[in-house]
Amino acid sequence: MLDANVKKQLDTYLQNIVNPIEISVSTDSSAKAAELSSLAEDIAALSDKIALKQEDRKRTPSMAIAPAGETPRVSFAGIPMGHEFTSLVLALLQAGGHPSKADPELLEQIRNIQGEFHFETYISLSCQNCPDVVQALNLMANLNPNITHEMIDGALFQQEVDERQIMAVPAVYLNGEHFGQGRMGLEEIVARIDTNAGARKAEELNEREPYDVLVVGGGPAGAAAAIYAARKGIRTGLVAERFGGQVMDTVGIENFISVPYTEGPKLAASLEQHVKEYGVDIITGQRAADLTRKQMIELELQSGATLLSKSVVLATGARWRELGVPGEAEYKTRGVAYCPHCDGPFFKGKHVAVIGGGNSGIEAAIDLAGIVKHVTVLEFADTLRADDVLVRKARSLPNVDIITNAQTTEIVGDGKKVNGLAYTDRESGESKKLALAGVFVQIGLVPNTEFLKDSDVGMNPMGEIEIDSRGATSIPGVFAAGDATTVPYKQIVISMGAGATAALGAFDYLIRSSVDEGGTEQEEKQESLSVAS
Repeated sequence: MLDANVKKQLDTYLQNIVNPIEISVSTDSSAKAAELSSLAEDIAALSDKIALKQEDRKRTPSMAIAPAGETPRVSFAGIPMGHEFTSLVLALLQAGGHPSKADPELLEQIRNIQGEFHFETYISLSCQNCPDVVQALNLMANLNPNITHEMIDGALFQQEVDERQIMAVPAVYLNGEHFGQGRMGLEEIVARIDTNAGARKAEELNEREPYDVLVVGGGPAGAAAAIYAARKGIRTGLVAERFGGQVMDTVGIENFISVPYTEGPKLAASLEQHVKEYGVDIITGQRAADLTRKQMIELELQSGATLLSKSVVLATGARWRELGVPGEAEYKTRGVAYCPHCDGPFFKGKHVAVIGGGNSGIEAAIDLAGIVKHVTVLEFADTLRADDVLVRKARSLPNVDIITNAQTTEIVGDGKKVNGLAYTDRESGESKKLALAGVFVQIGLVPNTEFLKDSDVGMNPMGEIEIDSRGATSIPGVFAAGDATTVPYKQIVISMGAGATAALGAFDYLIRSSVDEGGTEQEEKQESLSVAS
């Protein structure tokens, strides 16, 4: 099952197993069961601390992992390869006593959670968002005997997927009821089941000392800003809902200078590790709610906490733009999707549409063409905006149609799932319909700046933060960078450079605001703020 190179790498990881573990395999006569058995045998052969046994389980083929002599609380229904192979390796290490690198306070919080929690996560092996959820829930199950978790490959358990009408992953169920959809981090999941966690965290955050620079956002721009600020030797904090931002939803990255190819989650992990090396105070699982300038700059969080800082770098990024047509909200995750890599496998052999003719839309069409029966691309403008090399590739595919001058007006369904789409031909004015099973929306980005609507931060009509050449906004001491700003090109490398610029701008502001005497009225005001802080 595993080639020699993978076995060699896995053998190195398995050296970290401290205590004996058992792998329980449930199989039948199917080919997939044979693959799973082969995988389990390959793993067991690499370590004398791993025992292998057969055990009938609810789902077959499946494998469960547990410390020797204990009832398994972590299991994989299907073959955890592809993006989930890392989830398997981590489950083996954690069951064998290898410690997690998560925050110690969070780990202790998980151990103390009371109640019975039985999680099930439906995934697709091509989904880059799924491993984060699987790994978080596996860790929780390893730490707390009241928690169990099973990863379920939707492609192998199609009947369950149909019964639960799952059309987007990851789809998480708790005690048989739908718990959540899409990417979720460890802190977010813990906060949702530990009902007092939010209040405790807010209380703790309110006690934090003021920062010199507080970065809001954990994507490429935020990471770069935090690193450049911390390198100046000043107190730096970073607050974000999750680390990595939109990069976590990017599969292949081929234009990051000096790196011919990498993947979003891998790049995000590298960014986080780099930030941690500089001692930045990282706060995740928090979302900004408001920003005001008083004696200091105050960042209010949705949890109720307030963080104080002498300067702030806003790097909140952007998210996929929605169509805003009837049926989109109603059928979201039931045929309306935004991630072709994650949800494409659920439309195998079916007709789907991609809305948007830019790079993201045409790349999605090309990827989906290898999975689904037929792809129709609808572009509002009269020409495609994607790079020529992508357009040529898409037009060469026999199961891809491209329609320009098409204004999508409605997504329709049968009350349970999508079964069609309506659009208007902008040249003739004629209304037309397409019968299809899924709609992938790829029409650009919208900045994550809603929390600033009542602030004094200047923004353009699209909600982008207006900045100058140093990243400064309309509020003294507040800087911004990345996809949330008016910078015209939304690219990873550009966001990183902008983050560095904003951090250097903030540092320069701090130096200037510390002048003891003289200067303009604004400098004197800044001086008083610095002294007050």
